[in-house]
Amino acid sequence: MINGNNIIACNYTEVEGQAFTVADPSTGEKLSGEFYEAGTLIIDKTLNAATAAFKVYKNTLPAAKAKFLRAIADEIAALGDTLINRAVAESGLPVGRITGELGRTTGQLRMFADLVEEGSWVDAVIDTAQSDRLPIPRSDIRRMLTAIGPVVVFGASNFPLAFSVAGGDTASALAAGCPVIVKAHPAHPGTSALVGAAISKAAKETGIPDGVFSLLFDNGYTVGAALVKHEQTKAVAFTGSYKGGMALIKLAQERKSLIPVFTEMGSINPVVLLPAILEAQPEELAAKYAGSITLGAGQFCTNPGLILAIRSAGLDRFITALGGAIELVPSATMLTPGIWKNYGTLANEALAENGIELIAKSKVINTEKVNQSVATVATVSAREFIANKKFSEEIFGPWSLLVVADDIAELEQVIASLDGQLTTTVMAQKEELPQYKNILNALTEISGRVILNGVPTGVEVCAAMQHGGPFPSTSDSRFTSVGTGAIYRFVRPVAWQDWDDSLLPPELQSNNPLNIWRQVNNNWTKE
Repeated sequence: MINGNNIIACNYTEVEGQAFTVADPSTGEKLSGEFYEAGTLIIDKTLNAATAAFKVYKNTLPAAKAKFLRAIADEIAALGDTLINRAVAESGLPVGRITGELGRTTGQLRMFADLVEEGSWVDAVIDTAQSDRLPIPRSDIRRMLTAIGPVVVFGASNFPLAFSVAGGDTASALAAGCPVIVKAHPAHPGTSALVGAAISKAAKETGIPDGVFSLLFDNGYTVGAALVKHEQTKAVAFTGSYKGGMALIKLAQERKSLIPVFTEMGSINPVVLLPAILEAQPEELAAKYAGSITLGAGQFCTNPGLILAIRSAGLDRFITALGGAIELVPSATMLTPGIWKNYGTLANEALAENGIELIAKSKVINTEKVNQSVATVATVSAREFIANKKFSEEIFGPWSLLVVADDIAELEQVIASLDGQLTTTVMAQKEELPQYKNILNALTEISGRVILNGVPTGVEVCAAMQHGGPFPSTSDSRFTSVGTGAIYRFVRPVAWQDWDDSLLPPELQSNNPLNIWRQVNNNWTKE
């Protein structure tokens, strides 16, 4: 039985707001459970509890935080088929995809537990006193990263587990020492409720302050807006559309005190097909990219929505093979009726623009289910692409636009016209890469991750991953929302000057009781 009440400080609240339900996007049938919108009083209670918990949780020892994160992972894993089946029913995504996402969610929680337990991530820097320095002595100064306070996390529609209630934003904020308030996505409230209960149980079992976690429901925008504008909120994390992300940024700018709003707002992830590989492997490239374009009904922020190439016989073969492959791709259920409708509208509007030509659409449509995607690829000349900014806008779904340049110079002009991206990709023969140094340099300037001979769909959760790029793909390209580096969004540096050793955080004490790597007088050491 799913409890649809809001969770404040790891405890269920009494019903306050209006109830709403959710439907299976593949059938339109109503799913079990009612969920109750949070009201103003609930929001105040939530932030008050989070602020009080922060005073304790930020100073909780790393081992205790790690134990909490691992307990969350264990509780979520224990939900097993109950969680998987509900997430499938609410998202329309296949069982295999959700099963993999469950593993990613628990895996990144354990990854952050390991990071926190090891401890060196706090970037402790110590410059000891020099009383005999001339012309003036130097004070003892010690600096490290500390948690910033309560973080509001918005669940994402396309990742009901890995970018939702216990996803990477929540895991990294908790690891940093910040309480988290999650605004559940209205498309998968049952999934959110199950995970929220698991986090609450883990907190109680490990002795973590209740106020460290809350989960609030809303079927619109009121609750999210109130959370962002609340003065006790210290940071916001969001994955979604450009429109949604910019709305949150503008709300934050209306506050008395400014706060960081970390938004991932989508990308068209350009792929450059260089001539030699097109000549050698056009059919193989077409098969690979037909699969990437349509993976998960194209509902990835890393979907390859733009393919760039120079006119050639190899390109002609690629176009023929890509069109044939797209026609055979079966339709898939899109996440919500709204996303399905928006995809259809934007794809049709793009196809109506001057200069664009349809390459192919899927011919295998499941008529027994609703909200079915229709994979579509089209082509346009480089000149038309540069002249029309509409062609460089994201179409969220199984869509990709092939831009054909007449020569290298025109290809460089296309790249120069692009906004910031999460990823860019180069498909090339090794021996041809030195001829395109200008293009390779340009790609690093507009994206956070540059891929060679792969596909952008699929993001490895690891320390080296950069999932974030120049605006408008994200609001701050200095940070990542995937991998251990995500923790740095929710901390700030604090320096202690001339304090007694016993009063310092353990990370900065002279005998290094946590045995972490530190920079002491410009040398990295554990001593």
